[in-house]
Order: sequence, then structure tokens, then C-alpha cells
Amino acid sequence: MNKQKILKTLRTEHFIKVANKGDWFEDGAVIYAREIRENIFLLFVIVKDVNIENIQALIAHFDSFQSIGRKEPIQVMFYLSIKEKEDLHYFEKYLKVANN
Repeated sequence: MNKQKILKTLRTEHFIKVANKGDWFEDGAVIYAREIRENIFLLFVIVKDVNIENIQALIAHFDSFQSIGRKEPIQVMFYLSIKEKEDLHYFEKYLKVANN
């Protein structure tokens, strides 16, 4: 799975691109979010580093959708960081589970 396929999947699964205006995520991070329960959000964050592209998946509790990308979450319930290309199969499985 490559970055373009990931972005296409996120868009088709009704994730909304969120502006990163806070300091919790690194500068240049691209955030996609979808509410899965009241004020509980599934986030995919793509961080561009000089050497590698890092994808992070989170389930987190925020005050509201508008808090994402501006404030730290109230609670992080799940976190997965993918830095190696070999680890993308976990990401693909997680995307499939999240859709069910």
C-alpha cells in the first residue's frame, strides 16, 4: 500500500482532512479524522520526515471535532505508528477492521 492508495481509502471512507494548527502534531503533518462515537475520533496522521514517511493511527477523545489539530486530546485510547514499509500490512488490516 502506498501513500496515494492510503489517501484515496481515507477519502472514500468519509474521513475529513483537518488543518494542523496546534503543536501536538509535527509541522507539516496531514490529519484525517472521522467520528466513531460521540467526541471519540479515529485519526490517521501522515508525518513527512526527511528520511521516512511516518503514518500514525489513533483513537482519541477530543472536546469536539474542531479541537483536532488544535489541542491535545483528552485521552488517547489507541496508538499505532508505522515507520517501516513492512509494517504497512498492519495498517491495511486496521483500515479493514475500522470499516466494519
